[in-house]
Amino acid sequence: MLLCLLVSAVQTRAQNFGLKTNLVYDATATVNLGAEIGLAPKLTLDVSGNLNLWTFKDNTKWKHWMVQPELRLWTCNRFAGHFFAVHALAGQFNFGHIANNLNLLGTDFSILTGERYQGWAFGAGLGYGYALPIGKHWNLEGELGLGAIYSIADGFECDVCNRPTESGVKKLRPALTKAAISIVYLF
Repeated sequence: MLLCLLVSAVQTRAQNFGLKTNLVYDATATVNLGAEIGLAPKLTLDVSGNLNLWTFKDNTKWKHWMVQPELRLWTCNRFAGHFFAVHALAGQFNFGHIANNLNLLGTDFSILTGERYQGWAFGAGLGYGYALPIGKHWNLEGELGLGAIYSIADGFECDVCNRPTESGVKKLRPALTKAAISIVYLF
């Protein structure tokens, strides 16, 4: 019994688990929470969830939920320094009436200015990141991921009248699959 207590005490001092929030998602009013657990000395599993249920001024919609599991390989020790990642994502969205002129990776997001799309998205990507320890239990972490997203969506002429323009549109696109600047608390 004493040996079990000693082993568990040693394990609780090591950094085996982290809770995080992505400040990029916070800036878009998206509630998010991530958890990361150590699997091996240089391997962790990160799972994050995001939720945005708000309709903004002028009926602008950026509603969505998404789950994103990610396997990370650290170049030195886990939770510090450089890491490479492979991730998946799945979620549901309702975007529309977002005034913009953005064209990213061949996708023209300006169509969201006068139209609304709702549907499902699934994807995968590769990421690179860096975790900077800023305290005994705190990290600042940044990551970018590129990959592909497959979406199935219905299009609507305007977000107020909901006149359908497209149904069951399926698209596979290259995409920015992760953009994160996170504050992490380590246990």
